[in-house]
Amino acid sequence: MYRFKRWLNAALALLLAVTLSVGLSAAWWNGSDSSSDRTSKMPQGDPITSPEALLRYALPIDNDTVRRLQESLEDIGTQLRAQRRWFAASSDVRTARRVVTYSADELLESVPESRRSQAESLIADLSPQLDALEAAIENQDREQTWIERGKTLDTVGELEALMVTEFPFEVPEEYADLPQLKGRATVEMVTEKGKITIVVDGYNAPITAGNFVDLVQRGFYDNIDVTRAEKFYVVQAGDPPGPETGFVDPKTGELRTIPLEIKIQTEALPIYEFTLEQIGLYQEDPVLPFSAYGALAMAHSDIGANDASSQFFFLRRESEMTPAGANVLDGRYAVFGYAIAGEDVLANLDKGDKIQTVRVVEGGDNLVLPEGTES
Repeated sequence: MYRFKRWLNAALALLLAVTLSVGLSAAWWNGSDSSSDRTSKMPQGDPITSPEALLRYALPIDNDTVRRLQESLEDIGTQLRAQRRWFAASSDVRTARRVVTYSADELLESVPESRRSQAESLIADLSPQLDALEAAIENQDREQTWIERGKTLDTVGELEALMVTEFPFEVPEEYADLPQLKGRATVEMVTEKGKITIVVDGYNAPITAGNFVDLVQRGFYDNIDVTRAEKFYVVQAGDPPGPETGFVDPKTGELRTIPLEIKIQTEALPIYEFTLEQIGLYQEDPVLPFSAYGALAMAHSDIGANDASSQFFFLRRESEMTPAGANVLDGRYAVFGYAIAGEDVLANLDKGDKIQTVRVVEGGDNLVLPEGTES
């Protein structure tokens, strides 16, 4: 029965990839294979389904100690989901405590001098937070354990963010005429069903994220309709009223399109204009995968992967619908962010529902516009 369920989930995932409109191309495997060894900044195993965890792992930092700290805390969630393995969760807390107690200097190594005092304060905050987490685990209080774990991971995430010193790569010059997000932005989307909070990640998808944030800043997405809403599949919007299927740049009078942009864990720069299948890398893991409910990606036409303009979609499948090795969306569409709040709102959106306003509430100054362009 279990094998049948996995086969059915994989089949449904394939059906989704083939049938999603405007955008979601029906490209399929090209038969090539990649057997080279690879390393990853994310732990191997089951797909990570937490958008917050994916965003933490996607930060462009190089500090094994803070990653060890994060992984020990993330693993507590795995233990709670696996029939409440309290002993293993206790071991994870002890690992985290050892890092904080004995390796604080290693945590600080990656933090610029100007931010050291703030980082030291965060590290000091971790000790009482770990005390509270350990107490919740000792009491086998599942709900409180989730709460305390979340608080502690939020602190670790703040510490990791302090380690980011510069944008990690140069975007190819050929895309200089497109907006770019050189960092992250937080966006609030208000619908008639409620509010969704999104973190848009320009560290790994600067053009895709920049295009979206630029359109948000222009008010392009205000008062538009949800054009597709498939239960357990996707919610799609961004199609403007009228004959156009995307954003017409008033500066040029032409439809603005952006290339497919996917950063994999083994490469320093994103891959542009090709699906991973087309270049034989379909087994590689994107830094921003479709494994989390609320993954936000750009739609493109059936004709090709490089004509995305304004239409976007949220993934709203259950995590079991994206089993390891059977996620056929990764590598075909550019994820550029995740919904981190408003999951219930996203779950209830229907075709024809109104997106009332979309606003950047943090990180708007990370948007870099082409010379001579006004948003």
